[in-house]
Amino acid sequence: MGTAGAFGTVFCGIAVVVVALVVILFSAIRIVPEYQRLVVFRLGRVLGQKGPGIVFLIPIIDMPKTVDLREQVREIPHQTSITKDNAPISIDFLWWYKVIDPVATVVAVGNFEISAQGMATTTLRSVIGGIALDDVLSQREHINQLLRAKLDEVTERWGVKVTNVEIREIIPPRDVQEAMNKQMSAERVRRAVVTESTGTKEAAINVAEGEKQAAILRAEGERQSNILRAEGERQAQLLRAEGFSAALKAIYAEAQNVDQKTMTLQYFETLKTVGTSPSTKYIFPMEFTSLLSNFLGGQSGDKK
Repeated sequence: MGTAGAFGTVFCGIAVVVVALVVILFSAIRIVPEYQRLVVFRLGRVLGQKGPGIVFLIPIIDMPKTVDLREQVREIPHQTSITKDNAPISIDFLWWYKVIDPVATVVAVGNFEISAQGMATTTLRSVIGGIALDDVLSQREHINQLLRAKLDEVTERWGVKVTNVEIREIIPPRDVQEAMNKQMSAERVRRAVVTESTGTKEAAINVAEGEKQAAILRAEGERQSNILRAEGERQAQLLRAEGFSAALKAIYAEAQNVDQKTMTLQYFETLKTVGTSPSTKYIFPMEFTSLLSNFLGGQSGDKK
């Protein structure tokens, strides 16, 4: 019984030693991912940063502190700040940072999160205190740049780089909000009136332009019509003149073949037509006797 008890005690002691060795071995080997670094302290002195990959530590003597190198984002809740023209305003914003010196982040500041939040709050109030209310409401991007620059100046000594700052919400005082709403309503009304007047102007311009084009087209059509009518009239006159000329030429050609007797008979026919008139007066031209003598003389000659 005594031997069994002693054996059990020895076995338990060996098991404790093995477990302790296993624990020490596991604590001596650390696997560090790519986005992390280990800041190792050996007996209180900084050895530097280790990783990524497998890092071997001396148990009990080495003390590691893990630092995340990924970009982080933090929220600064609503803070009431006083503008340059003494108007209280509530602002909250987000800011992004990234650790660039893990050793300085561990050694230079005790609690970076709390220190950064307090520093961001005081920086916000300092920046807003130098800007008037209207500029705070209209120059958000400028305020973002000022906040980022001032935060970066402070966090640089902690091995941290502020990459971006974005104001999320600005809440002005109630009376300022009411004034802004009235101003926005007036601006919308003004824009509506301007838009309506612009539309009316453009419509009038379009109508006038259409009437102008229509008048131009009508004038052009009338001009072309007049040209065509004049051209047609000219062609008609030419054709009539040519026909009259041809008729005169034909009459002249036929007149060359007409003898004295034919002319005398035609003259008598004309006198006969005049004689059928109801007028009681008869006119005999002086040429009548000569024509008659010529006609009678011609007939006597024919009989011989």
